[in-house]
Amino acid sequence: MEAVTLEKYQNELIDLFRSNGNESNKKPMEDYMRNHFSFLGIKSPERKELLKRFFAEHGKPEREWIKPLVTNLYAQPEREFHYAALAMVDVHIKKLDAEWLSFLEKLITTNSWWDTVDHIAPHHAGAILLREKASINDYPDRWITSDNFWLQRSAILFQLKYKEKTDAQKLFSYIEATKGAKEFFIRKAIGWALREYSKTAPDEVLQFIKSTDLAPLSRREGLKHMERRK
Repeated sequence: MEAVTLEKYQNELIDLFRSNGNESNKKPMEDYMRNHFSFLGIKSPERKELLKRFFAEHGKPEREWIKPLVTNLYAQPEREFHYAALAMVDVHIKKLDAEWLSFLEKLITTNSWWDTVDHIAPHHAGAILLREKASINDYPDRWITSDNFWLQRSAILFQLKYKEKTDAQKLFSYIEATKGAKEFFIRKAIGWALREYSKTAPDEVLQFIKSTDLAPLSRREGLKHMERRK
């Protein structure tokens, strides 16, 4: 039986995706992403099914393959490969430690747009930082002061799934540091983070919103869940 190598595994995946492209879907998908990326035209349900089939036939990637595999997939021009790369990280995320945060930081700042950043920040970086809290000082605390607004957005969003484990003081301090930002993706992230945390601590979030000079977009987004419950 032929041994499976990283190169063979990677090439099989690339060939599978390229052979399942859909020309009629390409332009609408590219337009939706404001033409920042090329697409093969594989919509999310079909892409997930292709990955499921691929894993069934070729197995999940070895842990030591993840970094080179993800790097190579991220080097492909079509966005579907970037999504597949993040799915490879998903496979091993429960076992990844703080050493991976520098790699995730590189992913956040490579081919950056909301669709990938908003997966990496809470699902990858957030998952690791929940286990490796000492690294918050080395990563999100640094990201929030970065000139790269995708890193700032990641700092605001990494606790998105934490619920009662959220460090509210940390979240609020990050929002205080960025509340004056003009960037849409920062204002939107602030509102999203507040809205999610309001599902766990509505009184605390409401008090923060009332006492903080937030942009209208951030305030509106932050209040959405609480207003629906009235």
